Amino acid sequence: MKKILIIHTGGTISMLENKETGAVNVTDEHPLTRLQDEYRKFANVDEYVVFDLPSPHITPKHMLTLADCISQSLSKYDGIVVTHGTDTLEETAYFLDLVIDSEKPIIITGAMRSSNEIGSDALYNLISSIRVASADQAKNKGVLVVMNDEIHTAANVTKTSTSNVATFQSTQYGPIGIVTKEMIIFHRIILKQEYYPVKDVHSNVFLLKAFAGMDENLIHALHMAKPDGLVIEAFGQGNLPGSIVDGLIKIINDNIPVILVSRCYQGTVQPTYAYQGGGRQLKELGVIFANGLTGPKARIKLLLALEKTKNIESLSKLFSEQ
Repeated sequence: MKKILIIHTGGTISMLENKETGAVNVTDEHPLTRLQDEYRKFANVDEYVVFDLPSPHITPKHMLTLADCISQSLSKYDGIVVTHGTDTLEETAYFLDLVIDSEKPIIITGAMRSSNEIGSDALYNLISSIRVASADQAKNKGVLVVMNDEIHTAANVTKTSTSNVATFQSTQYGPIGIVTKEMIIFHRIILKQEYYPVKDVHSNVFLLKAFAGMDENLIHALHMAKPDGLVIEAFGQGNLPGSIVDGLIKIINDNIPVILVSRCYQGTVQPTYAYQGGGRQLKELGVIFANGLTGPKARIKLLLALEKTKNIESLSKLFSEQ
């Protein structure tokens, strides 16, 4: 059997429901460790708790600590499984995918229902993840997210429902593989992987979602906060209200990178419309278009890219390679 390390970070998969109040909260002991006999059938497993946090408390600093833990452990194991809260799971997965360079399987999983809730997916998702981490086919595919019998790439997966156990979807491309009772099946390959080796994460990058009636006061307020970068989820193909363009110009003139993605969950941003605030005008002003990324993931990528370069032309090239 393969040797797999499980790294616990907290989240619903590590919590229990209070049967009297219905509240779900942290526990003194990870509840799945009591069920070791169930998942040790599939691999020789070691476990390590790097931290025990609800995922809304996870920061890029925590992600970097986790990445260091994984990197230091890879030589001793055939694969790594990370348990994580679902709220920010996709951001941590993408962060790890960008900073860790390894052919070995690294799987992230979580649960939508804690271990003692009716219909809990906690143990099942963990077992599925161990099976995928043990599969030779999972090598050279970067960080993968395994939930609800599906295998997703870190770059494409996103949480789509607040409570459904099938919440994690790759809305643009679909899962890269599936988990069945008998086997692990991959039906797509990864054509390109990026690597950003970083020692720390220093930058402050804001994420803003465009909305109807948006004016430049918000842009001015963000500018005064002196960010190192700004990611905007724009309308449609990459359009913004004309009223904020002057504010964006001031930010761009201060050599602060502005990254544009769409608030739509499918499609890509492109410089099509030439009206005030349209994508063509924004592109000409120096806004960087990031195709294929959600806002949260574009922010993660910019945080890491800024550790490599602050040159706008270089950053533009990095995002165009997506």
